[in-house]
Amino acid sequence: MTTAWARREYTDIAELRGPLLVVRGVTGVGWDEFATIRDATGTERHGLVLEADRDLAVVQVLEGTAGLTATSTQVGFTGSPLRIPVGPDWLGRVCTGRGEPMDGGPQVTGDTTAAVTGFPMNPVVREPPAEPVITGVSAIDGLTTLVRGQKLPIFSVAGLPHLELAAQVAAQASAGGEPFSVVFAAMGLTHADAATVRKVLGQRPASELVLLLNLADAPVIERFLTPRIALTVAEHLAFTLGRHVLVVMADMTSYCEALREVSAARGEIPARRAYPGYLYSDLASLYERCGRIRGVPGSVTLMPVLTMPGGDITHPVPDLTGYITEGQIVLSTELQARGIYPPVDALSSLSRLMRHGAGPGRTRDDHLDVAAQSLAALAAARRAGELAELVGAAALSAADRRYQAFDRAFGSHVINQGRAENRTLDDTLGRAWQALATLPRSELTMLSAAELDAHYPAGADAPSVGGDQP
Repeated sequence: MTTAWARREYTDIAELRGPLLVVRGVTGVGWDEFATIRDATGTERHGLVLEADRDLAVVQVLEGTAGLTATSTQVGFTGSPLRIPVGPDWLGRVCTGRGEPMDGGPQVTGDTTAAVTGFPMNPVVREPPAEPVITGVSAIDGLTTLVRGQKLPIFSVAGLPHLELAAQVAAQASAGGEPFSVVFAAMGLTHADAATVRKVLGQRPASELVLLLNLADAPVIERFLTPRIALTVAEHLAFTLGRHVLVVMADMTSYCEALREVSAARGEIPARRAYPGYLYSDLASLYERCGRIRGVPGSVTLMPVLTMPGGDITHPVPDLTGYITEGQIVLSTELQARGIYPPVDALSSLSRLMRHGAGPGRTRDDHLDVAAQSLAALAAARRAGELAELVGAAALSAADRRYQAFDRAFGSHVINQGRAENRTLDDTLGRAWQALATLPRSELTMLSAAELDAHYPAGADAPSVGGDQP
């Protein structure tokens, strides 16, 4: 992050409260203006104006206010929002959540700069998402296909491998041979988790990756900048350099908790669960920066990761995220207990734009039909499992047992895969066909006769994967 020279400075500090600093006697200061703060030793810190009212300005100090005193602090305002250099120099770099190098390299430079605040994409010029982003993860590619320009979050619970899954997707994702980049913005990670992310992302060529790491011991205010810097870098790579960019942001719950902490320090009236009333609009200002622009090459695809406190999907963070995004990938503690990775609950997951990125001319002609048939069979297997709990497994019909066999086969042969396993879409669909072969051909009513003739094994009216014993 580059530092701009202040065009006016003030020393009348009215209050220091948590991460906030209140300056008196200011004129011409606006919301979101960038500020520099110097203490008695001349050490420089950085801040953003949260509020300006008459001659008062409330500044959030990115490095925190520890060590500052009201009598020896100088605050300078630059007259503009925080700007960062943008360009291809970001590729291959590992930086803090504020954009400061962590890899021992020089400061990131660029031919131009851009304001990190950004703007949601104008709906008038927005092009509908289309074409797939292949992640190499069967549970996503086969059943909840990610589409270029889409917002598709991962909903998880503490203790599940959502961070590993997000890093695997970032390491493996591709756009069918077209120029592709990944911007990974991590928020509130422990040092151990950060090391894991860096190790997994080491599989991806450095020339395609930007990594921003906001660690748990960094000032909480830094988390405000991390997703905004990530999206600013991604927008330039996509809409100026013509690349398809996947932005992974984990964990958005950490971001929202930082927002709640600062809101409490400002004395704002809390809303649900003590989160600020503007949480929805704040999240929308981030999520709506992704997409495709009509007539402009490139796209920004967004995959936010969030943990649901207590597994509560009605919690404000997942609840509001669900209103803004186009589907969700839900991780399951039950599948985790069965030893399945990634533990994606297919029946709770959904990609609302899948039909825009999968099917004839985009992936494979049978892709959508195989996905629909697999989900229908999984639903039937779940009903059979619920019935078995009521009447006992011995009372199930032969058809119910076959659906249970399909459930086991699909979970172990399709959903389950190695943490470093990068599957092609053909491999994923081939595995799905093998799992479907555990069902009689007469049950596969969502598949055409031509598709069955081409892919259903001849004479496969008995289970071929995983067995059918209850």
